[in-house]
Amino acid sequence: MASPNCFRPPHLLLPRADIDLHRWSVIACDQYTSDLGYWARVAGQVGDAPSTLHLVFPEVFLGSADKSERIARIQAAMRRYLAEGLLRDHAGAVLVERTLPDGRVRRGLMLELDLEHYDYAPTSISLIRPTEGTMVERIAQRLEVRQGAELELPHILVLIDDPQRTVIEPPAAQRRRLKPLYDTPLMQGGGRVAGLALDADAQAHVVQALRALGDGAAFAARHDLPPDTPPMLFAMGDGNHSLATAKACWDRIKATAGSDHPARWALVEVENVHDPALEFSPIHRLLVGVAGEIRQALAAHFGARVRILDEPDAAAMRDALAALPRRQHAAGLVQPGGRHALVVVADAPAAQLDVATFQGFVDALLAQGGAREVDYVHGDDALAQLASAEGCAGLHMATLGKSELIGRVARHGPLPRKSFSMGEADEKRFYLEARRIRS
Repeated sequence: MASPNCFRPPHLLLPRADIDLHRWSVIACDQYTSDLGYWARVAGQVGDAPSTLHLVFPEVFLGSADKSERIARIQAAMRRYLAEGLLRDHAGAVLVERTLPDGRVRRGLMLELDLEHYDYAPTSISLIRPTEGTMVERIAQRLEVRQGAELELPHILVLIDDPQRTVIEPPAAQRRRLKPLYDTPLMQGGGRVAGLALDADAQAHVVQALRALGDGAAFAARHDLPPDTPPMLFAMGDGNHSLATAKACWDRIKATAGSDHPARWALVEVENVHDPALEFSPIHRLLVGVAGEIRQALAAHFGARVRILDEPDAAAMRDALAALPRRQHAAGLVQPGGRHALVVVADAPAAQLDVATFQGFVDALLAQGGAREVDYVHGDDALAQLASAEGCAGLHMATLGKSELIGRVARHGPLPRKSFSMGEADEKRFYLEARRIRS
C-alpha cells in the first residue's frame, strides 16, 4: 500500500537578486560549537550586510549572558528583512547541488514535510522518523528562538533509501532544462551551492517516485523485514533537533491554528543515502574539565572487559580502529601531549553500536563528576586540537556504514544520540532558503 502524502513542494523565500549570497549564506548553527574563532571570522566577513547570520542563533553562544537579547535581535531582523523586501517568493521544489570542498557534488531536493507524520519518540513508527535519540532538553532552547519567529531557515537534511536512484537523480540528469535560482561560493572553505527550480513534469515525477518508495511492502523487502513492518519514507540525517522543535511548536498551536497553518510543515532538504557524494563521518566526544586520569576511569567503568593499547600517533590510532572486527567495540583516546591509544571493549551487545558503549561511559563520568562537560565534535583534526588542551580528553569514534543505517533503525529503533554525521563540519548545510511559519 502506498504511503500517504507526508510531503509537498515548498513555498520558499529566496534572497533578492542583488544580495551578496557569499555573505548571505552561513553554516548550520550547530557547527563549530567549541570554536568561537570560526564564528568571529564569519561575523567579520558578514559585517552589517544582509545575512542569515542575523537570522539564526549559533549554538556556540547558547550559554551567553545576552541570550534573550540575541533572540530579540534575530526576530527583529526577520521582520525587517520581510518589511524591506529582501526576500522573494518561489513556489515549487528545488534541486540543490552542493559542491563540497574536495569537489564532490551532493544533490538534494527542497521539500516541505508534514509534521503530523513525524514522531521523534524512541518507539516511533511514523513515516518521518528519527535515526538517533532526541535530547528533549535541547528542544526547549530552540523553542525560545522559534516561538515568535516569522521565518524558518533549515539546516535539516533528511534521507531517503533509494538504491535504484528513482527520485532525485532523474531531475538532476535533466538539469540543463531547469531554471537556475541561485549559485554562490560558500564562505570559510565550504565549497559552493546552486539551486534549480523543478518544472511541473519534474515535480510530478518526484511525487510519484516518492510515493512508490514509501510503499510498505517494498520497504520491507528492501531491508529483509517482516511484510507488515511500518515503512520509514524519510529518515532524519542532520538537524534532528530542529525538526523536533518544529514539531513541538506545531503541537502547541495546532488545536487552535487550523490544519492548513504553515507551521504544520517544515522545510528540509531531502537526499538519497545512496548518493556516492554523501559520506558518513563519526561524531567524536570531547571531555572538558577531566578530573583524574581518564584511563583509570575507563578501567573502573568497564572493568576486565577493557583493553587500552598505546599507539604512536593519530594515524596509527585511526588505522588500528578501522582494522578491528565490527563485533568488538572500540574508540580512540586522544589526550594532551599528543598521547594516543586504542580502547577496546569486549562482550558488547551485538545490536548495539560502539557509540552506545562509550556514551554510557561518558554519561557515567559526567554523573560522577569525573568531567565537567562533554562536547560533540565533528572532524578528526578538530578533536585532536581541542583534546590537546589541559584537562581535556577526546574519544575518537568509529564511522557508521551508511548502507546499514535505515535497516538498523527499522529493526532496533533510533541509534544513540550523536551517532554519526553526514560529512565533516565544512560539508554541512549552509542557510540560504527561508519559509514563513506564521500565517
